Amino acid sequence: MDEKDLLHYYKQTGNLDTLGKLYAPYMSLMYGVCYKYLQNTEESQDAVMQIFDELISKLRIHEVENFKSWLYIYTRNYCLMALRKKKNVRNVAIEDHLVELEYQPQEDQEHNWKEQDFEKLATCMSALSEEQGHCVRMFYLEQKCYKDIAELTGFELAKVKSYIQNGRRNLKICMEKK
Repeated sequence: MDEKDLLHYYKQTGNLDTLGKLYAPYMSLMYGVCYKYLQNTEESQDAVMQIFDELISKLRIHEVENFKSWLYIYTRNYCLMALRKKKNVRNVAIEDHLVELEYQPQEDQEHNWKEQDFEKLATCMSALSEEQGHCVRMFYLEQKCYKDIAELTGFELAKVKSYIQNGRRNLKICMEKK
C-alpha cells in the first residue's frame, strides 16, 4: 500500500497499526522539527508522541493530500503553540470564553486583574471589527492555526494573519486607553 492508500484506509477504519505505518518513517524528521523549535530533548520526544495521539482523531477529519508536508506543518504549528503556552500569559474570561493575553508586569508593579479590567477587555473585544474579533477568538480561544481559520471562515490566509495581527494591536491600544 502506498501512503495515500494507507491514509484512506486509516480514515475509513481508524486502525492504529495503519497510522503507525504512516507515522513511523517521519518520526526522526518530526523530532528534528520539534527540537529546532523547543530546544529541549525531552520536550521534543514528548511532542512527537503527543502529535501521534492527536493524529488519531485529526487524520479522520482532515483531507490530507501530501502526508509528509501536512505532517511537517502540523508539527511546526504544534511546537509554536507549545512555545506560546510557555510564555508568561494570563487567561482572561470574556463572555464564557478564555482569551490569552500576554502578561508582562511592570518592573515594580504587578497588575492584579480587577472586575473593571474584564469589563474593559470585553468592551475592547466588541469594538473590534467582526472579522478581527472572529479570527482573534478562533486563534486564542480555540487554538486554531491560521490555515484552519482560513478554511473555516473562507478568508484568505493572508487576511486571517492580518485580522489577528491588527486585532491584537487594536486590543492592546484600546486596553491602554481605557
